[in-house]
Amino acid sequence: MTHPAFKLVTLAAALAVAAGAAHATDKLRWKVPNAFPSHLPALGDNVQLVADFLKEASDGDIQFKIFEPGNLVPPLELSDAVRDKTIDAGYTWLGYDAGKIPSAPLFAARPFGMEPWEYAAWWYDGGGQKLADEVYGKRNIKPLLCGITGPETAGWFRKEIKTMSDLKGLKIRFAGLGGEVMQKAGASVTLLPGSEIFQALEKGAIDATEFAMPAVDQKLGFDKVAKFNYFPGWHQTYTAFHFIVNKDVWNGLKSSTRSMLEMACTAGVLRNLSKGEAIQGDVIRGFAQNGVKAQKVPDAMLRDLQKISAEVMAEQAAKDADFKRVYESQETFVEGYQTWKGLAYLPRDFNGAAKK
Repeated sequence: MTHPAFKLVTLAAALAVAAGAAHATDKLRWKVPNAFPSHLPALGDNVQLVADFLKEASDGDIQFKIFEPGNLVPPLELSDAVRDKTIDAGYTWLGYDAGKIPSAPLFAARPFGMEPWEYAAWWYDGGGQKLADEVYGKRNIKPLLCGITGPETAGWFRKEIKTMSDLKGLKIRFAGLGGEVMQKAGASVTLLPGSEIFQALEKGAIDATEFAMPAVDQKLGFDKVAKFNYFPGWHQTYTAFHFIVNKDVWNGLKSSTRSMLEMACTAGVLRNLSKGEAIQGDVIRGFAQNGVKAQKVPDAMLRDLQKISAEVMAEQAAKDADFKRVYESQETFVEGYQTWKGLAYLPRDFNGAAKK
């Protein structure tokens, strides 16, 4: 017969093992650079929300110290730092990698592309994440979708834009594939970090700029020097953000830790989209008192920009095999999704605010 004391010891050991298994996360203390200033709503504040989720859920085992842009590594060099293991992880917009990874902008934003929830469906259930793992795996990086917002504005302009000829010679700050389109349309395109845009506009170094959503752009003061804000954001119908981790570091984590990181980022996607959608209307309604005009890009211009966008996409696909694979994956998904989207959702003019 087994001695009662032995049974108690065995039970205690089993409970200890069970407790350890239930709390089998790594103790992480990562320095995480943010590609965006943390005071910018729905743009720079999302990674701190994710970090707070992780700290609470892990009972303090997973803690990130978030660094402002440039304080640890320059925003445009963030993925290189993760690849080289200078840092373990970072929060960024993959479009900044376009010069090194031609297909990167497709994971971040593209002209006349998907709506944000459509992109999320492609990422999670349409093969997007697998493609991103393959593309970024070549650079020893594991990307996690960690935030997404809706369309940006089509830009802030010092003067009214009515036709494609108004873009000829226009000095404009533009990023990603949209910048390629504007360049082909005759504009003089430059890419500036967010912190330098206001000064460039104020001094006349540029005539116009795109950057983010109205609530963000207002924080940066664009409405003080450019009085024409155009919509819709044809060049970025979704803006996706990713938490990127050095692949060797990722593979070395416990499965429970990886799951917690994935869950926190998935929560970050929904919370980021929700906040971005909630805060724009009030800002736009306040434009008039600041002398700002919210205007629609003329339909004829949108059609021309869409045609040029298709040319740019075809050119990029012809030059890079990964770009072609990702682009074709997105186009195939959109075609299939349209079967549902075209039937299930109310037309835009049947909105919730319409009076009965």
